[in-house]
Amino acid sequence: DPAKVGRLLNMLEAYEGTETVRAALKLAPLVFVRPKELRCAEWQEIDFETREWCIPAEKMKMGVDHIVPLSDQAIAILEQQKLITGHWDGYVFPSTKSPRRPMSDNAVLGAFRNMGIPKEEMTGHGFRAMARTILDEVLGERVELIEHQLAHAVKDGLGRAYNRTSHMPQRKKMMQRWANYLDDLRIETFARSALILTKRFAVI
Repeated sequence: DPAKVGRLLNMLEAYEGTETVRAALKLAPLVFVRPKELRCAEWQEIDFETREWCIPAEKMKMGVDHIVPLSDQAIAILEQQKLITGHWDGYVFPSTKSPRRPMSDNAVLGAFRNMGIPKEEMTGHGFRAMARTILDEVLGERVELIEHQLAHAVKDGLGRAYNRTSHMPQRKKMMQRWANYLDDLRIETFARSALILTKRFAVI
């Protein structure tokens, strides 16, 4: 439900936990990778010049290198986060206990619980299902591009597996359209909520 997604995005924007957890929460819907892939992201994998995040095969469920195109919004979050953790040249989202370890999965789950979001409603993995559904049913993006960006096994008409760079220009455009859509949704939902509050106070 786009309206619920908009409310969720505003909750993530307003989260008052640590800057690192907040950055991870804000980046998660933009890149919709698996939770472990996000937590274990390293600065050496991020290329600000090409605007790509190259996740090595050993970190991927399918055991194949994966490229995540980075939208303007994702780049902005990472640039801000680099000011906080970039000097360690290790994990983008390190543990609070040691910069040599990635952030715990419980950090994101705990943030959801602190915001009053039950596990039945949202988990770190839920951003993938959210993106898969809305990109297809609302934005009308090509299913093979979505599946490829989700790092699912995708084959061409001859049954050959696409490589990691397949359709990269189209995927970059899709990821930027997705980020813009989420921005518009968040702003629209915030404005609607503010209008409702204004009307309530006017009645009082």
